[in-house]
Amino acid sequence: MFGDLFEEDFSFVSNNQCGKGKKSKSKDTEPPAPREFTKLSGIKNQGGTCYLNSLLQTLHFTPEFREALFSLGPEELGSLENINKPDVKVRIIPLQLQRLFAQLLLLDQQAASTTDLTESFGWNSNEEMRQHDVQELNRILFSALETSLVGTSGHDLINRLYHGTVVNQIVCKECKNVSERQEDFLDLTVAVKDVSGLEDALWNMYVEEEYFENDNLYRCAACNKLVEASKSAKLRKLPPFLTVSLLRFNFDFEKCERYKETSCYTFPIRINLRPFCEQTQLEDSEYMYELFSVIIHKGGCYGGHYHVYIKDVDALGNWQLQEEESKLMTEEKVQKDTENIKEMENPLTILKGILSEEESKQIPVDQLGQKLLEKKGMSWNKKYRKQYGPIRKYLQNHSQIFRLSPDDNKVSLKEMYHQLQFGSDCQGQVLQSPSQNSDVQWTSESLCTVLKDSASGSHWFDLNDTKVQPIKEKDIEKQFQGKESAYMLFYRKSKLKRPSEAQANPRYRVPGHLLNEMDAANIELWKRRMDSDSADNNIDLRLHLGSHYKLYNGALHPSLSWKESVLDLTIDKRKTLGDLRQSIFQLLEFWEGDMILSTAKSLPAGLHLYQTLDGDEMTLGGIGLADGADVFVWNGKEVGGMEVLPGLHHEPVLLNVLRLAGYNEGGKGQHFIESQHVVPCSAELSTLWKALASPGGIILMNSSGSDKEVENWKVVPEEDMKKTVRIVGLTDGSSILVLDSHDQSLVNVASGNLTAFMHDISWLQVKNFCRLEAEEKQVKITATVETVMSDIKIKAIQELQLGEELVDDSCLRPINRNGKLLSPVPEDYTVKEAELKMGSLLGLCHGKAPTSTQLFLYFVVGSDLQGAPEMEIVVEETASVRECLNLMLEKFGLPGDNWHLRRIDWCYEAGEALSEEGARLKELNVCNGDTLVITEGKLPPKGFLKVPIWWYKPLIHFEQQESMQNQVNCMMGALRVSPAGDSPAYVQSDIGLCYAGDVEISGEAFLEDLKIQAMTLPFFQDLCVPSPEFLRAWTLESKRPGKLLRNNKQQLNEYKLGGRTEICIEPLQKEENLSPSDLLLRVQMGIPGERDYYHSVDLVWDISKECTAWALRHRLAAHYSLPVEKIEIAKYFPEKFEWMTISSWTQQISKRKRKKKQDSLQSAPFHLKDGDIIGVKNLLLEEGKDFSTVRDDIGKETQRQLAMEKKKSRQAQRLQNDVLSEGKVATKHRKPEVSLSINVGIFR
Repeated sequence: MFGDLFEEDFSFVSNNQCGKGKKSKSKDTEPPAPREFTKLSGIKNQGGTCYLNSLLQTLHFTPEFREALFSLGPEELGSLENINKPDVKVRIIPLQLQRLFAQLLLLDQQAASTTDLTESFGWNSNEEMRQHDVQELNRILFSALETSLVGTSGHDLINRLYHGTVVNQIVCKECKNVSERQEDFLDLTVAVKDVSGLEDALWNMYVEEEYFENDNLYRCAACNKLVEASKSAKLRKLPPFLTVSLLRFNFDFEKCERYKETSCYTFPIRINLRPFCEQTQLEDSEYMYELFSVIIHKGGCYGGHYHVYIKDVDALGNWQLQEEESKLMTEEKVQKDTENIKEMENPLTILKGILSEEESKQIPVDQLGQKLLEKKGMSWNKKYRKQYGPIRKYLQNHSQIFRLSPDDNKVSLKEMYHQLQFGSDCQGQVLQSPSQNSDVQWTSESLCTVLKDSASGSHWFDLNDTKVQPIKEKDIEKQFQGKESAYMLFYRKSKLKRPSEAQANPRYRVPGHLLNEMDAANIELWKRRMDSDSADNNIDLRLHLGSHYKLYNGALHPSLSWKESVLDLTIDKRKTLGDLRQSIFQLLEFWEGDMILSTAKSLPAGLHLYQTLDGDEMTLGGIGLADGADVFVWNGKEVGGMEVLPGLHHEPVLLNVLRLAGYNEGGKGQHFIESQHVVPCSAELSTLWKALASPGGIILMNSSGSDKEVENWKVVPEEDMKKTVRIVGLTDGSSILVLDSHDQSLVNVASGNLTAFMHDISWLQVKNFCRLEAEEKQVKITATVETVMSDIKIKAIQELQLGEELVDDSCLRPINRNGKLLSPVPEDYTVKEAELKMGSLLGLCHGKAPTSTQLFLYFVVGSDLQGAPEMEIVVEETASVRECLNLMLEKFGLPGDNWHLRRIDWCYEAGEALSEEGARLKELNVCNGDTLVITEGKLPPKGFLKVPIWWYKPLIHFEQQESMQNQVNCMMGALRVSPAGDSPAYVQSDIGLCYAGDVEISGEAFLEDLKIQAMTLPFFQDLCVPSPEFLRAWTLESKRPGKLLRNNKQQLNEYKLGGRTEICIEPLQKEENLSPSDLLLRVQMGIPGERDYYHSVDLVWDISKECTAWALRHRLAAHYSLPVEKIEIAKYFPEKFEWMTISSWTQQISKRKRKKKQDSLQSAPFHLKDGDIIGVKNLLLEEGKDFSTVRDDIGKETQRQLAMEKKKSRQAQRLQNDVLSEGKVATKHRKPEVSLSINVGIFR
């Protein structure tokens, strides 16, 4: 209905990326997060279901609705365990609602899922991604529940809670006669435009009167004349729960566009409806309502998001304004920091603050050190140990403040400091530690606020999908206006009081079987979270044993295999360094002497050591050991008898050293030789120059690598020789070019730049296709962008050691990534003119390269282009199409002249014909490398059409001879001749096509002439056709009749038949002359009690007056002599094997609506046209309205299997394609408008 009117914007969602060293965990195995501090559960958004979540939360926080639903047991609703048993009735929707409400009440997870519920609605993934209007959902969901609860004790659940009545009255001014009409409502829809608020809108609807006077008079039934009268409306019956829908979305008829009304619209927290009711004598409690839910829409007409403000009537949640508390604590902290900065840097103050914030009374001493690291960003050893000593000793020295456990492993504040931290409550009484009552951090001020608001009972929460936040009652006023504003209001009668046992009791009135299910689910969640917590805190360390390593080239390398030199150890990061050391001792029973642990890192040069780990009381997480860290185990002095220098200053750097290759150095075509050297990053460049360069030589460096631009190479000046490798910017992978004195001509001495390197000196690859027995089949040829292709060919022949006679009888052809040889490159072109990239692969092939006035073409013969061999030919660009065709026929060895040429289209199929055989190839834009197709058959003269003719007749499916699967295969595209056989019983008609031959006819001929010529074909000789009027002509589209050619006296050119149009001819039993307003339909009546149809008949329907569902129903009812209300009709879509019911309910509502322009069946969604199949059901003989047949079921299953195979093929292709498009901004298109529906079974 509303399409993407309320489409959500998910542009803020980013991909979840795991950090370095982290274990990635799939969402399927990770347990759901527990509930947050509010102790309330949100609902997951399935993609576009925020509107559903908001309404479900409102129903969940309506205790009377929730408990009434819980009161329906399995004996009435059935059980979800029997959902697949066909003989058992299971009311799925109320059962899934019960289960969802139980999860929201009892299951300890941050958000519940609505997947099972939406599946019970019959929604697919597309429906879950498409958002709808929440007001529409409210009505449809209530209707689905009413249908689902028919025959149970809850059949009147919706009416009992939400049903009200409005009475409309017209009072005659003369005789005082009252004419009234009563209307039922489940929700009140009120205007927003030009109205200040809810009370103003109700006043206009139920207090203000409309007068009939002057020219606008009322005909009184009692007076039987036009009289003055007054019209008014009143609320006759008030429901316990009043739902108000605000008309925020309107249509601007001047601009022809939707818009959202964002003006201020007030609504009260408590409202008295007495002024708007018909009866006003009851007690005030009967008219007083309190607001308990506000559904809010944020956004505009074409995008937005729903969330809901809800009052917690049963006090199920923990209402606490954390933002205000956090702000207050921050202000106090800032004030305290300003007054005494030095005091805050005092370790005594910091440790007291950490302990006072802890929930438990005692924490381990090493955990205290870790929390200090997290809070100050620096460990105790680095910041305070030098001045105050170890942390344990510091705590012992301040025993008047800190209390240590007997084993000195745990610490807490003494009681006097604990009470000072939390102060006293509003009455001056000492409060308990917050850890005794709640896991939320409290302060004295916030506690007073909570107690005060708890007494008032105004517990409001903002439920925004998975997020639940407490709010104040005054925050509702922010939703009066703006793009984020109230959209639906829910009131409850003030006299509805909740029992005391329901307060803060989520288990109240929950059925026993759901309590057991939720308890078991919570136990399972607890186990999963314990396992997950253990897995999250476990880290994998790689232990490198110093006794199995040796030092060379400035880095450590294993002397044995990697498996023997490295041990894997999994340990909890909350354990201490001492625990790690003890675990290693247990692993290495052979270890003797001191054990030093150092952090290590694998570099391109080898393994390097950095920091020595100390402080056995520190946790592994506190000292920075992460998952996948490398730890080197050694004696701290030497490895293999050689001293090891750890630290960042001694980090080894791996450099690429390049030298220009000599005459016989390097491989073929290689212009430099490369080697690798390891140097410490603290080494001076002068040391490097002495080790690498000869006297008089120079060094150039490129910190970007060896394959970059020439300008990145810089000569190292004399003044930089004293600088270290790290200071000048050389890192792993950087390159050094060493030039001797005779190579320095490549350097511009003035600028210090390299003048010729990668740009001017590069290579092309050439592969031999001339002589397969050659020893070396592929070589590299050094070239520049200005090298001529003939020179490259000569060099390749020499390198391949081929005969000189190939110089005049060979050419170079590029090879694409699929290995296909492309058109030869002209030999007078340079590499740049030939548009070749350096490193491209060329093929040396027999044959001369085409000149600049010649074309190199590919050609294939026949219609099977995939399996046909592809041949090559060189022709002059001035040659005609006929000359080119003759050359191709001669080369392929085809006789005769019954052939023509066609181009290849983008689908690699025979496309446009080259019909002008005298035209030159250049004039027709035939280019070098094009592929042409030699097709059998001579092209017709200019102005003539060559039309293939097919014989079309009903295809009778014989139950004794053809299986249902064969019928489906026929419909899926096989062209078959109708088989001969015995006369059938009840049959199903489909198409049968048989090729009759070709007709060559002038475009100026009439359709009648085409039919006459078709009758002369040999295929028609044995058929008795009296005249062309006994033949019906169709265009053939996708192997099915398409457009009906109805006028025999119309020229073929006027039908705009293309060069490849095919015609099918259908025989008739009588003459036919259809007018332009006649629509030809194939109508078939359903066989009662069977999923099949009688033989179809042709029905001509005059649509000159109207082409509506109402008119079609009357036409078919008259045809079959049946009452209009006793037939159901549907259109068949054979390509989808689906039926679409044609309903005319909109024409039966009122005369006013009938006056409006009715939707034509020739437009969406039916697109009714000639030849469409219309199914008819006789409701006098059968009740079912299912139009599908067994063949439709088989066809759908076949299509589904084909779609799955196609999907798998696309996925495989996507995996092979390693070229991904990046940086493209996807355009967001609006989704099509689709109505909302919920599928419900029949329970009558």
